[in-house]
Amino acid sequence: MMNKLLIAALLALPGTALAQTAPAPAPAPAQAAPAAAAKFTLDTPIQEIVADAQGKAAIDKNLPGLIGLPQYDMFKGLSLNQLKAYSDGKLTDEVLAKTAADLAAIK
Repeated sequence: MMNKLLIAALLALPGTALAQTAPAPAPAPAQAAPAAAAKFTLDTPIQEIVADAQGKAAIDKNLPGLIGLPQYDMFKGLSLNQLKAYSDGKLTDEVLAKTAADLAAIK
């Protein structure tokens, strides 16, 4: 009787009595090391980009006057992708693509 109660109790516990261990996954095939990630992207907060001399140069080149705007303190924590929604169409895909290419070149 005791054995039946013990078995019933074990079966009632979720995942303990009937749990099976999955076989370990096969190791992934050897791959070349991924290229170093870009230091800045369009998703990096603007203030982080501008804090870097090369990043600031990329912003000034592609978005002249952006960091001089009176509203800069309000949007400096946003990324360029986030700021696009508030730009009334001034941050076009073309401008962002050029900026992204310049930012990707910074290591």
